[in-house]
Amino acid sequence: MASENFDMIVIGAGPGGYVAAIRGAQLGLRVAVVEREHLGGICLNWGCIPTKAMLRSAEVFHLMQRAGDFGLRAGDISFDLDRVVARSRDVAGQLTAGVGHLLKKNKITVVMGTAHLPEPGRVSVRGDAGTRDLAAPDIVLATGARARSLPGLEPDGDLIWSYKHALRPTRMPKDLLVVGSGAIGIEFASFFNTLGAKTTVVEVMDRILPVEDEEISTLARKAFEKQGMTVLESTRVTLSRNGGKMTAEFEKDGKSTSGTFDTVISAVGIVGNVEDLGLEDLGVRVEKTHVVTDAQGRTGVPGLYAIGDVAGAPWLAHKASHEGVMVAELIAGGAPHAVDPGSIAGCTYCHPQIASVGLTEAQARAAGHEIRVGRFPFIGNGKAIALGEPEGLIKTVFDATTGALLGAHMIGAEVTELIQGYVVGRQLETTEAELMQTVFPHPTLSEMMHESVLHAWGRAIHF
Repeated sequence: MASENFDMIVIGAGPGGYVAAIRGAQLGLRVAVVEREHLGGICLNWGCIPTKAMLRSAEVFHLMQRAGDFGLRAGDISFDLDRVVARSRDVAGQLTAGVGHLLKKNKITVVMGTAHLPEPGRVSVRGDAGTRDLAAPDIVLATGARARSLPGLEPDGDLIWSYKHALRPTRMPKDLLVVGSGAIGIEFASFFNTLGAKTTVVEVMDRILPVEDEEISTLARKAFEKQGMTVLESTRVTLSRNGGKMTAEFEKDGKSTSGTFDTVISAVGIVGNVEDLGLEDLGVRVEKTHVVTDAQGRTGVPGLYAIGDVAGAPWLAHKASHEGVMVAELIAGGAPHAVDPGSIAGCTYCHPQIASVGLTEAQARAAGHEIRVGRFPFIGNGKAIALGEPEGLIKTVFDATTGALLGAHMIGAEVTELIQGYVVGRQLETTEAELMQTVFPHPTLSEMMHESVLHAWGRAIHF
């Protein structure tokens, strides 16, 4: 069978893969994209986008219940779960169609099917219409990842749900257990708890949201508990079926308790999609289900790159997209900068929102920095009070000697939008002096970012 020849082949059309393909095409490369399921990948179809649409519905529902706080009247407040889900699917569908349009606009060949690499520079694609053989000197792996499944926690769509089941629920849980308190687990816990499910979150680590700054994790736990959630930290859980329910045995500090739940959501991490690609035969290093690469996505096999979730943490769509641009420019003969993991923001879209970039306070100390820490509470900000969102915190961590911004950590309304100000600051290697001299508009939530910097040097005006 004669091969179809391209300059670059991308395997996977998620936020890493389709962006790599488009950037490659912009640079004049002949590009093919292989996708086995959905254009847009997990992010657009089963992750970032539909979850945010559902969380927006929960946010509006929460605000409707608080109508009286704003001098408004609203009666008979309720929700239609099927319509909430339908809206989220419509949003995802609109964006998926947009990806298809962009690929077509950039004259990228899309091949639907399952990819296998029989030898360097070749991709065999098995699809509904048979097998196609593609060839290119450079191939980009952007196959993503999937939910990890633990023994006893295998999702069945009935009592135990994966994120896909949670995004298309067939019923509203009454007693919900969420196992795992990373971004995925906390977002689903926040959604269903807001809609009235009695929600318990269990985390084996010593605190929820363990990748966040410890102070932020503590504030998040307090906020969730105030909303009625039960949060169990440093706790192991064992599940067993009991008729039409799940019985959970919780163990902490040698003591055991139990609970009964009608729904369990498993959110215990992800594993890379590395199987059946032929990577082992090519000599690609895979560790803990993720492809090992250098800072610019090279796998060590000439002409083979890996980006996004399959290449390891941080497992974020925006990280994958920038890596896609990076490898496309490298393949086209450019000299792009490597993506700096320390300048990639993480966002959790629960209520309250959580966002961060760079080192936590503990990480900065452990790295040997002498630090200055600034804080500013939402209760001190006029816009936050006017919005009816007075609970939250902006925290900044600086190197005391150089003034370099080492990290920023936030909890509260709209912090997933605010965090980008500090991301830009880190990218530009800004010090506290430039941030202090920056004029922030009033009244805005962003003023708290200024005050947090000022507070680190004992100069806060409103705190």
